[in-house]
Amino acid sequence: MGDQMARTAGEVNRKTHNYYDYSLLFLILFLVCFGLVMIYSTSSYNAQRIYGDATYYLARQALFGGAGILIMLFMSKIDYRIFIKKLPIIRVRPVTILYFICVLLQTYVIIFGEEVNGAKRWIRIGSFTFQPSELSKIAVILGTAYIVNLAPKKLDKIWGFIRVCLFMGPLLGLIIAENFSTGLIIGIIIVAICFVASRKKAYFIVSGTVMAGLASLMIFFVDFRSTRIEAWRNVETHEKGYQILQGLYAIASGGIFGKGLGESMQKLGFIPESHNDMIFSVICEELGLFGAVSLILLFILLFWRIFIIAINAPDLYGGLIATGVLAHIASQVLINIAVVTNTIPATGIPLPFISYGGSSLLVILFEMGIVLSVSNQIRIQR
Repeated sequence: MGDQMARTAGEVNRKTHNYYDYSLLFLILFLVCFGLVMIYSTSSYNAQRIYGDATYYLARQALFGGAGILIMLFMSKIDYRIFIKKLPIIRVRPVTILYFICVLLQTYVIIFGEEVNGAKRWIRIGSFTFQPSELSKIAVILGTAYIVNLAPKKLDKIWGFIRVCLFMGPLLGLIIAENFSTGLIIGIIIVAICFVASRKKAYFIVSGTVMAGLASLMIFFVDFRSTRIEAWRNVETHEKGYQILQGLYAIASGGIFGKGLGESMQKLGFIPESHNDMIFSVICEELGLFGAVSLILLFILLFWRIFIIAINAPDLYGGLIATGVLAHIASQVLINIAVVTNTIPATGIPLPFISYGGSSLLVILFEMGIVLSVSNQIRIQR
């Protein structure tokens, strides 16, 4: 009897506490800081030449980075399930409101958006531009996870996947209309969440084949996209292959340990806007193969921490959110590096945390805040 009471008392005294993934937080902060260093290194020459201020791009990115970190820390302390709880009075879920806001913004940008480099993807707010398709990534992650969470068993049949596509289709269609590359990322997010939640995977082969066929039609029968295919195949001779060719020169000249931070030659006007999508090539030039591999390993560690959070999430919704964020960041890293190394045709996908872009950085840090929120709801025993 005494032994039983002692065991019972021991079980009562075993306390549980919330887990917070500080290793993931450290990786995020390190990547943001590394991104700021590389943005200054790649943009200082052009910023001084154009604006008379070498820190022009650095200051703007640092502003968004600081705001994004504060938002991330704030979101990490909020229960992520708040997005699917009905708000008082209006009785509408925040995820539904966010979805329709994104639909309206995508419609607005198609009609009234600011055109930059032949693409109409931005809304100007004062001296800053905002890309609604970045916010749409959050809406797709939260919305797809919510729809799947309502009836996960329906995904065991292809009609369940079609049901998810019908709900997310209007927003995806609006994005693809002006931004195929972002639409591709969002499509990957939707498929990844559904694939993880489904117990039967065979029909994804059929779905993937159909989606690949549709994507091929949109590539080969649109002039500027088919031109990119030609430039990819003939990068040394095609007039549109200049940027990729200069990026390959930068990668090749970096060697094992690089020329040294700030010593890149290709960023001096040879690679157009080297602080944007092509920043990885300058990293290779200045830090060499060692720096490039180190950065890739950091991303792999980041993916691993998100994966651990996804499989240990307290419920299906949290696990699917983490899966969506993982699919988003991993696909962007893979596509960006593949484009820079000319493994695939050129497309405008930034390198997460590293490339210049305020709205992109804000959105990624917001997503990381939600992932940290999922980790904060995991209960572990002491």
